[in-house]
Amino acid sequence: MSDFGFETRAIHAGQEPDPRTGAVVPAIYATSTYKQDGVGGLREGYEYSRSANPTRTALEECIASLELGARGFAFASGLAAEDTLLRALTRPGDHVIIPNDAYGGTYRLFDKVESRWGLAYDPVPITDVDAVRSAIVPGTTRIVWVETPTNPLLGIADIAALAEVAHAADALLVVDNTFASPYLQQPIAHGADVVVHSTTKYAGGHSDVVGGALVVRDEGVAEQIAFHQNSMGAVAGPFDSWLVLRGLKTLALRMERHSDNAEQVVAFLQDRPEVSQVIYPGLAEHPGHAVAARQMKRFGGMVSFRMAAGERAALDVVEHTELFLLAESLGGVESLIEHPGRMTHASAAGSPLEVPADLVRVSVGIETGADLVADLAQAFERLAR
Repeated sequence: MSDFGFETRAIHAGQEPDPRTGAVVPAIYATSTYKQDGVGGLREGYEYSRSANPTRTALEECIASLELGARGFAFASGLAAEDTLLRALTRPGDHVIIPNDAYGGTYRLFDKVESRWGLAYDPVPITDVDAVRSAIVPGTTRIVWVETPTNPLLGIADIAALAEVAHAADALLVVDNTFASPYLQQPIAHGADVVVHSTTKYAGGHSDVVGGALVVRDEGVAEQIAFHQNSMGAVAGPFDSWLVLRGLKTLALRMERHSDNAEQVVAFLQDRPEVSQVIYPGLAEHPGHAVAARQMKRFGGMVSFRMAAGERAALDVVEHTELFLLAESLGGVESLIEHPGRMTHASAAGSPLEVPADLVRVSVGIETGADLVADLAQAFERLAR
């Protein structure tokens, strides 16, 4: 469906009406196994649902289409997708570059799990192309791992420039596109080799499913991931696949509203004396603004800010909002607020990836924008009491 627009592909790619009943929504194939027409006589390649399931296939085809990739793979979580990718494409003794402000769970995976397997890594500011180039270990660096925007400091990586750096070193560029979503940014179009998603977030969009996905450019890489996906088994179940597929249908509409509301929240925060810094790639003063404007359709629904009075003020704000729910995760229709240092990024405490104690991260939902601004205003006013 490459000739169709994003919104059309989100609704139709991998989702032909059922040939038997005409059902327009893919079925949830809650089956573990499939009858064979004689030994080895598989119907459309299905034999066991760890290896393939029609509902998961529909999701994998859809997300691959949205990311402009050759093949997609759906997993039980974003971290399951990351682990499978690393086991498939690296070996003990290899080296990976990761962002110096990566998601805490990604850092924990590298530091506590993959390192014990013999995989070396270095945190590098991926906003600095020269720093990434300098950190490459010739013949050993296999992957340059990028988040853009990063979590939670919203750093912006130049995907095209880093793809050149990685490819010159015979390495792959992997981009975690969770914060942007396929609607706002398509890394493969800028030279990335693999795209990572926590589909729990914007892809699912309703805080009712946990999942992950990989989309790859090259069929050779796809075969390696397919083998490891089946061998390791951390696949998305049929109902979870169906929920993410449902979420993708409205992704374009939701991301526009997330972005609209985030801009209102940013404008409010900029005028608050309690806030020492607003971090949002849509701001002209953001160091990555020009790059983000070039590779993103809009600037998304994630906003971070720092409190002038320090950590105590940050903790007070996140505990006093009402519409912004104090919770981890992001990308759902409801607005969320958190303290990264003590919540999502607690695993990075004391490491080079430790986040500022005065930092607050908000996932701006699709509620009425004025209501969200009013909620933050009342939380700030309570600080003065």
